[in-house]
Amino acid sequence: MDNYLKEPIMKVAVATTDGVAFSQHFGQSAGFVVFEIEDGVLKSRELRTNDRTPHAQGLCEGQHGEGGHSHGAHSCGSIADLLRDCEAVLCGGMGAGAANALTRQGIQPLVLPLACSADEAILHYLNGTGSAQPAGFCNCQH
Repeated sequence: MDNYLKEPIMKVAVATTDGVAFSQHFGQSAGFVVFEIEDGVLKSRELRTNDRTPHAQGLCEGQHGEGGHSHGAHSCGSIADLLRDCEAVLCGGMGAGAANALTRQGIQPLVLPLACSADEAILHYLNGTGSAQPAGFCNCQH
């Protein structure tokens, strides 16, 4: 009878560099820790590997400029597909292309300007601390 009062289960992805640390750049993230949340409580944690962007695969190092790839070649849409069951994504920085790709999939892109672990980032999000803001800009050199 009381089930109708429960909040639905939601999933929030947190960009990570190594499964532990919070990633400061969406496209360079090695993966995403996907947290399942029910009634404001963390229920589970799953690591999804990002094998979909050149940065995450280490292919961009030293390749910018002549002979390098253009950033238009990044597959932001394929990362969005990897996270298609999530309601939001948290990272330290994200460009407009990635933010738009996520938004098109119905995923809210959020930038959390903190140096912390992925677990701390999700707690900041749940507690409303850390000033998570809509994404669409990038703090990197792109």
